[in-house]
Amino acid sequence: MKGEMHPMKLRTANERFIRALFTLAVVLSQTLASAQGSRRLEPQWWFGGEVGPNFNSYSSDISQQQFGLAGAPNFTQGSGAGVFLSPLLEYRPDPIWGGMLALGFDGRGGSFTDVASGGSNYSLRTSMNYISLEPSVRATPFIVPFYFFAGPRFGFTVAKSFTHTVSPGTETNGEWTNARGTVLGAQLGAGYDIPLSDPNSPSQLDLSPFVAFHFGQGPRSEERWSLTTVRLGLAMKIGSTGGVRRAVETGVQFSVRAPKLIPVERKVKETFPIRNFIFFDEGSNAIPARYIKLAHEEAARFREEQLVQPEPKDLSGRSRRQLTVYHNILNILGDRMRRHPSASVKLIGSSEQGTANGRELAEAVKRYLADAFGIEEQRILTEGRSKPEIPSMQPGATRELELVRPEDRRVDITSAEPQLLEPVQIISLQEDPLDSDVLLTVTGAEDLLASWSVAATDENGATKRYGPFTSPEERISGKTILGDRMQGRYTVVLDGITKSGQTVEKEQTIRLVRSDQPEEEPGLRFSILFEFDQSKTVSTYERFLTGTVAPLIPEGGSVIIHGHTDIIGEESHNLKLARDRAQETMAVLQRELAKAGKRRVKFDTYGFGEDVRRAPFDNRLPEERFYNRTVIIDILPE
Repeated sequence: MKGEMHPMKLRTANERFIRALFTLAVVLSQTLASAQGSRRLEPQWWFGGEVGPNFNSYSSDISQQQFGLAGAPNFTQGSGAGVFLSPLLEYRPDPIWGGMLALGFDGRGGSFTDVASGGSNYSLRTSMNYISLEPSVRATPFIVPFYFFAGPRFGFTVAKSFTHTVSPGTETNGEWTNARGTVLGAQLGAGYDIPLSDPNSPSQLDLSPFVAFHFGQGPRSEERWSLTTVRLGLAMKIGSTGGVRRAVETGVQFSVRAPKLIPVERKVKETFPIRNFIFFDEGSNAIPARYIKLAHEEAARFREEQLVQPEPKDLSGRSRRQLTVYHNILNILGDRMRRHPSASVKLIGSSEQGTANGRELAEAVKRYLADAFGIEEQRILTEGRSKPEIPSMQPGATRELELVRPEDRRVDITSAEPQLLEPVQIISLQEDPLDSDVLLTVTGAEDLLASWSVAATDENGATKRYGPFTSPEERISGKTILGDRMQGRYTVVLDGITKSGQTVEKEQTIRLVRSDQPEEEPGLRFSILFEFDQSKTVSTYERFLTGTVAPLIPEGGSVIIHGHTDIIGEESHNLKLARDRAQETMAVLQRELAKAGKRRVKFDTYGFGEDVRRAPFDNRLPEERFYNRTVIIDILPE
């Protein structure tokens, strides 16, 4: 028929248009990806409308007998265009997922390709119009507002007319018999929301071009007549951010706690537990070079006190001081066995190569104690195993094996004499104690914010920025904020990004003052250590906490408890593990202090997890990871 687009050409044009639209979407996504920081607050409810052409395609086998023509060829394909016009409702409770609902006029009319026979030309036009109800699920998986939607279509027939023409001859107008009153189908589509209003405006207006593909039941319940539609449209929609904005403003609370005084330095007397393990390098039965080994003459002069009381220039650097003590563990053990000539030890070597190799590792440690310190061999028993009693390598483990496996190649030092493995005292300087931190608390961060940062600005306008963070609490060193200044007043501004992209700002004012004199009284520090994951709980240390630590806490004093883990495992799991251990430690101490009538002690409890900024040690060596599995208790000087 003249004036009608051939179905093949129509499909080709549609395919090109769809490819062009998706290409444009990709380009827009790449172009706007860098603008993600300026994403606005998204309304939950949107109201508007959509309009666009339907490009309809027919595939059929319609007999002309129903038009009173026997022997005329069937109509097998066709195409046409209609219009879709509908109000639109959208609900987006989540940055990714949402819903859409449209109910409007849906034109699915068109013309079948003309057929000819016996010198006659036959044509057929139809007007199949519906009121369509189209609920859809909407997904926006990218940072840019490019979305997909899919859902069912319910078409309620409002027009089912046709015009049949025989040329030369007659024209017949009528309505289809056996037309379905309700047509069931489905749609798949994609669109792009183009903001037309200021991101900070309480009302947001979007223009959204979209494309959708429709398929499903044919118009009639007899014969074969399938109808597919490509819809190209524009949606205009408006939403209010008032309710969401109020929820964010009230749900996100920002508080800053500044230290009363930032100490210049603090001398700390630390009770340092000795890890009773010697770790061996893979493929070697020799004691690793990082462990300090002495010649016989040097061992004769060695005394543990040489490590406990260092020179003043060696006081700083807690990790270095601890590792120096730990790497002297064999010398400390040899010195203590000389002082306690009746005490004995058992060395249990473990190796993945088997019990014989494990015993060889234990024998290497035995030879050193005997040769360097002259310890009688009958006082040192050895045993070989394929793995330690509490292994780090768990059955079925497949992740981070390069970190876990070396921890089980070791010699465990055990003894029935507690004085051989008791903690040592370390005197050191804390250059940046935790009570000099500025504590930032963002209530609602986990539920409402994707991330947050802070900016601290002094009286002169100089600004330092920290973040981004995701946890509800963070600590920033007061010394870092002050720099070289002795004191200053700061405006601390929270810059939060909600999960829907809005920027939330809140501010607090603090004053920081640095002490000009070192503290006279030393602080006290205690550490309790844990095996891999949760093999040993805080309750194991309850006697130590109640009998040794609690009596040293003064009435009205301040205690900081901080938990740490190594880097093995999921970060979220390690953070929770560190927090739980620190909280449990505080609970044990509080119960004991209450029994003693001490009720005015202030606790600051924090779990750092595997945070490398606050980790006591690196995580490179097995012993460093073992020492990072800890809860540290700081009793501050009065």
